[in-house]
Amino acid sequence: MQSRTGELVLLDESAAERLGAGLRGGLLRPGDHAYEQARAVWNGLIDHRPALIARCSGAADVVQAVAFAREHDLLVSVRGGGHNIAGKAVCTGGLMIDLSPMRGVAVDSERCTARVAGGATLKELDRATQASGLATTAGVVTHTGVAGLTLGGGVGRLARRYGLSCDNLRAAEVVTADGRVVRADESDNAELFWGLRGAGANFGVTTSFAFQLHRVGPEVLGGVVVHPLKKAKAALKFYGEYSLSAPDELSADAIFLTSPDGDPLLAISACYIGSVEEGERVLRPLRQFGPPLVDGIGPVAYTELQAAADTFFPTGLRYYWKSHFLERIADDTVEATVDHFARAPSPRSLIVFQQYGGAVSRVDPSATAFRPRNAQYDNFAASIWTDPGELQTQRQWVRRWWDMVRPFSLGAEYVNNLGEEGEERVRAAYGGNYERLVSLKNTYDPENLFRLNANIRPSGR
Repeated sequence: MQSRTGELVLLDESAAERLGAGLRGGLLRPGDHAYEQARAVWNGLIDHRPALIARCSGAADVVQAVAFAREHDLLVSVRGGGHNIAGKAVCTGGLMIDLSPMRGVAVDSERCTARVAGGATLKELDRATQASGLATTAGVVTHTGVAGLTLGGGVGRLARRYGLSCDNLRAAEVVTADGRVVRADESDNAELFWGLRGAGANFGVTTSFAFQLHRVGPEVLGGVVVHPLKKAKAALKFYGEYSLSAPDELSADAIFLTSPDGDPLLAISACYIGSVEEGERVLRPLRQFGPPLVDGIGPVAYTELQAAADTFFPTGLRYYWKSHFLERIADDTVEATVDHFARAPSPRSLIVFQQYGGAVSRVDPSATAFRPRNAQYDNFAASIWTDPGELQTQRQWVRRWWDMVRPFSLGAEYVNNLGEEGEERVRAAYGGNYERLVSLKNTYDPENLFRLNANIRPSGR
């Protein structure tokens, strides 16, 4: 097996047998039934093979797995939903702590709160909360894990009105590197709670989350307007102005994509969570500009809108992307983006402007580990393809775009988008919060057991 530092660890078979016997969820090894399924993640580019997979049914299993990894100095990865672009949920040759069997969501409709297990997905969260006409900020692909999304910040259609996923986190249960189960909230382990909200994968295994919920749906006003690529520069400039002046109830994302007929397009996806009457007024300029090729905006179930992007991000395809945070969409960004998308090497590839601002921007940058509160857009280019031989071509297209847009960016990226960038880009993502995070890492994980993440290195490591 592989140690945390990459050295070979010889593990006695009896030790693995004892671990497996103590896990309610069971232990998987190469060759076991369900091993291949358990190690597979959303990004088909990732093909890592753990030596052991601890299938955890609750915090007690996680405690045992963490203790075992610490005792034998093993490389550790933690899987929630397995949706991370870099595939850090799965290690090679080490121990994968698999939370995916832990999917429970319990809603308290009177208190407007939800308790969510560490392996739950956004689909399970939305389905459970919408049964009571409630929701909290979640992402835009339903098979994303709640844990990874929240611990890195968590943007979604409700963020401009109610803040990021991490802003709606009220408490968490964490198994720390020394095997303790601790509660973290504003009064208990408050400094850990601060760090969990944006850098949480660094400090332990979060086995459950308590979220604030809000009255949303079951229907909202939403959908897309679509423009041809030849009119995309004007439409994107309009979007940049329109979105900056939008009320908090509106979330609008701009997406460059290719239609099933092979036509390159700009789609603007909108979600308005206020009254339909006011939403019609707010969305009228968006629906009239152009005019668009398609106007698909109307009353729609919130859960249906939440699942609308799933078709663009199916499990098992190959994904590579890079991102920037932007304060505005400069004219040069518009020119570079439209021209570059015209040369996309895959009909599945995308360039996205995901809107931030609103309530996200009104949180002090030092109030949570997530720092870039002045960002108005998460701008990313995603190559999506199937042929294993196309990796270099697909990667080069994304990297060229990233280099072109970098002069117009805030100099930081969303940590949930980080892949190969390394320590420099992790530091940039956390900015002025980084040294405080190092101190927190020194307290909770001084040996850097939890290193397969956007890693905060402890002092001296």
